[in-house]
Amino acid sequence: MGSGIPTDPAERLQYDIDQALADSIFRSTVPSLKVYAPASGEVLFERNSSLYVRPASNMKLMTSATALHVLGPRYIFKTSVAFDSLDVEGTVHGNIYLKGYGNPDLTTADLDTLAIRTAMLGVRRVTGSVMADDSYFDSLSWGAGWMWDDEPAPYQAYVSALSVNKNCVIVTVAPDSITGTGILVSTNPETRYITVVNRSSVARDTVLRRISISRPASEAPNTIVVEGEMRVGSRPHEEQITILWPELYAATLFTESLEHQGIRVYAPPIRGHRPAGVVERAWHTWGIDSVVTNLNKVSDNLSAEMLLKTVSATRSGPPGRSRDGVHGVNQFLATLGIDTLHHWMADGSGLSHYSLLRADLLVELLSAMCRQTDIFPLYYSSLPIGGVDGTLENRMRGTPAEGRVHAKTGSIAGVSSLSGYVLTSDNEILVFGMTMQDFILPTRYYRNIQDRICTILAGFSRGTPQRTYAP
Repeated sequence: MGSGIPTDPAERLQYDIDQALADSIFRSTVPSLKVYAPASGEVLFERNSSLYVRPASNMKLMTSATALHVLGPRYIFKTSVAFDSLDVEGTVHGNIYLKGYGNPDLTTADLDTLAIRTAMLGVRRVTGSVMADDSYFDSLSWGAGWMWDDEPAPYQAYVSALSVNKNCVIVTVAPDSITGTGILVSTNPETRYITVVNRSSVARDTVLRRISISRPASEAPNTIVVEGEMRVGSRPHEEQITILWPELYAATLFTESLEHQGIRVYAPPIRGHRPAGVVERAWHTWGIDSVVTNLNKVSDNLSAEMLLKTVSATRSGPPGRSRDGVHGVNQFLATLGIDTLHHWMADGSGLSHYSLLRADLLVELLSAMCRQTDIFPLYYSSLPIGGVDGTLENRMRGTPAEGRVHAKTGSIAGVSSLSGYVLTSDNEILVFGMTMQDFILPTRYYRNIQDRICTILAGFSRGTPQRTYAP
């Protein structure tokens, strides 16, 4: 003990974490941390865990847990096609109705498949429109407390029950390799729903204005403007840009897919409600396991908000509303014995700066989820794995924490969070909640400390193998 370093394993763990948090980056920053051992009921470390903090995307831990509980691990999302009367010549007299039920992972390829299935039903022409029905959710497109100046970044896409391609387009800008005199702009998908204005140019020497891709409010809706310069031989520049009115975006893409199948649609896409009594004829389905995995692995905000509204629509009937979804989260937390009076949940993704949680609440949730044997395996496997995949793919590599940490990351301005599970060297599962906030230094400094703490936890040993549950 001459060195002052404890020999008791639990005391050494506390000492090592204290040393990590002694870094000078915390002079003006608040770290909030709790480490808990579910098998023994021990709090192995705690600092500021009862303080209110902005959770960032750690909020998704609550949203995804509630969705799995309310909807069930075998829940299926649906996108359907219905149409008015079809005559023997293949004419739909009226509209085709494309209705979304909250699938956040729908793609252009899925709409192509629905178009093929529609053609197989004998449809050859439509006298009306493709009508986009997004009535399964309410009309609020953003979460409470979202920042207007984040628009049109892809992490703040508009929310709709009928969403496609994450409600974004991919814009690629590249020099014309054939003529060497111009800049080419392409979009994925290629669609008439958007207009591209190309004001970029080739730089003969030094690039003075870098390429920018935007959707300015001063332009017509869904007009993407490309400006700046590129040199000949430069690598292509690619960005995702959100679009307005996602349901009409989906209806337009579906109309174009129908046209590719030789089906003529006489009127442009419109938004509306499918009339009662019109029978659904074709479907695309998607499992909640894929949705939750994508939500947590890549920290997809749109998936979180759509899950929250789906929870609402399932509990209370359409239209799904975020506030009712939050009520559903609180009801689920209450069934786990968690006091719901000491947090504020503004959205499902954590993008809002209004939300306030405590690290000890996250630890309570994560610990209680271990006992939910029907949904815990999917919940656990949906989290990013240190050094392996998702938002932790490039973190903790080459350390004892690699492959042994399943945790949700979170980041908004001045906030960095990491909460989840870690398997120790004895194969004991530990639960931790960790948030660092109110900083102006680069986020990577705080992530490095988080990774160091996870490495400490992964190396923790009581000296005897444990038999606690870990999927």
